[in-house]
Amino acid sequence: MPSPSPVPDSPPRQHWEWQYLDLMRRIWDDGEERIDRTGVGTRSLFGVQLRFDLSEGRIPLLTTKRVYWKAATREMLWFLTGSTSIRPLLEQGVTIWSDWPLAKYRRDTGDDITQEAFEARIVADDAFAARWGDLGPVYGKQWVDWPTYEPAGDGLFRRGPGIDQVSQVVASLRTNPASRRHIVEGWNVAELDRMALPPCHKTYQFHVSGGRLSCLLTQRSCDVALGLPFNLVGATVLTRMLAQQTGLEPGELVWSGGDTHLYLNHAHLVETQLARVPSGDPRLDLAARAETIFAYAIDDFTVRDYAPQPPIAAPVAV
Repeated sequence: MPSPSPVPDSPPRQHWEWQYLDLMRRIWDDGEERIDRTGVGTRSLFGVQLRFDLSEGRIPLLTTKRVYWKAATREMLWFLTGSTSIRPLLEQGVTIWSDWPLAKYRRDTGDDITQEAFEARIVADDAFAARWGDLGPVYGKQWVDWPTYEPAGDGLFRRGPGIDQVSQVVASLRTNPASRRHIVEGWNVAELDRMALPPCHKTYQFHVSGGRLSCLLTQRSCDVALGLPFNLVGATVLTRMLAQQTGLEPGELVWSGGDTHLYLNHAHLVETQLARVPSGDPRLDLAARAETIFAYAIDDFTVRDYAPQPPIAAPVAV
């Protein structure tokens, strides 16, 4: 296993991004090598925490490589629609969810279709999209339409009204900000087997103190190189929307990771990124408050003062 480059001596290590780089280095140096579900293999730590200040528009957007923040924001807005299809994402040019349904299609049909052709057919063909572009009840489906069931007689049950957890949190933040129950949960045990991928970023808990809204994101499993940069942007976007909707100022993002890992085939990414030095202080601007939290659009978000170093390509483990 290649050794990480030495820690750069300058500039001073007060920059918030050193938390991320130090975690990456610690995983690579000290993590346990494990065989994982994908068969790729990881180096992993369990139970870590990072904290980021969100005040004055700050956003934990990595500067040691380019993070495509618009794709992460579009994904969060897609979650809030409750959609389970990758089609709306592909129509916006976001391909981050294609790997899982593509792998299933190839496995089930034996057709070694290219990703580009698969995505084009999802966009163009309604029936194909319905059959192969659906991910099952992932993320947003649980967030805004958690299923309930009610007796239908003779020991049978019928589908009851879905639970909109996001709207409930908006209401509770407005009416009872001191509550300890501001939670959006994605881990629906009864439906895990129907999901293309069980939720990694599974629990969002919100806390109000001094007129500021903070978010604790609990992640059961985290790909630090590719997934975590997106997760930090998504959680920040969600927190900013909730804060605006409830008349609060953004506070802090606290990120908590369970199995926190780097894939063994990401050595080039790790080596390259750890040789870089963070700089800059990007800010996220949000347009005037939308009518509801579900009414925001990508054009409502602007990132300024973001001058990252070049992107670093690496394969996604499926």
